[in-house]
Amino acid sequence: MRNSGKNRRGKRCWFFRIITGILKIIIAAAALFVLVVGGINLDMIVGTSGRILTQEEAAELTDVDYILVLGASVRGTEPSAMLKDRLDVGNSLYEAGVSDTLLMSGDGSGQYYNEVNTMKLYSVQAGVPEEQIEEDPLGLCTYDSIRRVIEEYDAEKIVIVTQKYHMYRALYIARRLGVEAYGVTSDARTYSDQTSREIREIAARCKDFFMVWLGDCSGTTLEKLTDRIEQLSARY
Repeated sequence: MRNSGKNRRGKRCWFFRIITGILKIIIAAAALFVLVVGGINLDMIVGTSGRILTQEEAAELTDVDYILVLGASVRGTEPSAMLKDRLDVGNSLYEAGVSDTLLMSGDGSGQYYNEVNTMKLYSVQAGVPEEQIEEDPLGLCTYDSIRRVIEEYDAEKIVIVTQKYHMYRALYIARRLGVEAYGVTSDARTYSDQTSREIREIAARCKDFFMVWLGDCSGTTLEKLTDRIEQLSARY
């Protein structure tokens, strides 16, 4: 009987040691995850903050190839509030002489959904000459928009227009891909669902951190993940 009791106590101790070990592993993994995610986000924010300018500061730049306006969602031919604010800032920068070309980059691949056409129409109606606007319909995510302005449009110096929460990532990608880039933010109002958008951006920054190191992953699972996160993060 005594041996039986000792065996039961021994089994319980063995069980608790296993559970304790598993919990320690889970806690350590969670702590590592938080450190990695936090480190990536902090690096992007701190490393690019100095490249965010006011419109007046941007007007003092010279030899800017493009004012790059990053796309966001549209409803028919009506840009969303977030996109309108980006376009208004882009138009103002053009009028201030920051660059003689606006580059609209977004999803222009659909028959019934076309961000870049809507963006161009909005700016033309605001008074920007049509011939001073270029369209990149394959800027399906932030990484693609920045990569393509370098590879397809031969840009060496750009000014990016988007909201501040998104700007850090765009400037980080530009810096890593080797183009001289500055940003002018377009936070003209409080946007709906902004808290959840900020949370999703944390994941999107991590995704693009790895994208700039892994390079173009066309056709891979990573690209599909990129598109999905980008849709959740910026198409509002």
